[in-house]
Amino acid sequence: MKSEDPVGRLLRSRGCPDRVIAAGLEGLVAAWEQFASAIGRGYGLGLHDYLNDLDGRQLIEEVLAVVPAGISPELHERLHHADARFQRHTIHTKRCLWGPRLEAQQVWTPEGNWWYYRRPEHPGPDLAGDLGIRER
Repeated sequence: MKSEDPVGRLLRSRGCPDRVIAAGLEGLVAAWEQFASAIGRGYGLGLHDYLNDLDGRQLIEEVLAVVPAGISPELHERLHHADARFQRHTIHTKRCLWGPRLEAQQVWTPEGNWWYYRRPEHPGPDLAGDLGIRER
């Protein structure tokens, strides 16, 4: 990583491990694609893990803001498809899943940070319990 690389600098400032920094935006999008595909089969982990996965999408958004030349049309298309897949298999929530304090601190909104306002259609017992959702 070059010291002047804005993506690497941002990821390092967010405390990302070296492997994430080395993979850069391409790696973040690939991880989001995998998560978006897997979410349709249900989510077997709890809220902590789910929020960690959503934080990956937040990192993508932050990286997009510092990429000087923008992203390639191919990577943009991949991100668009992964976002659509994620939205198909999730349900909008009225509240930010991180809670009102962090939502206000980070100035997250349902429009700008929509991933934090969606839960899996099929959350699995751990996540359902963490979110207070009764299983049918």
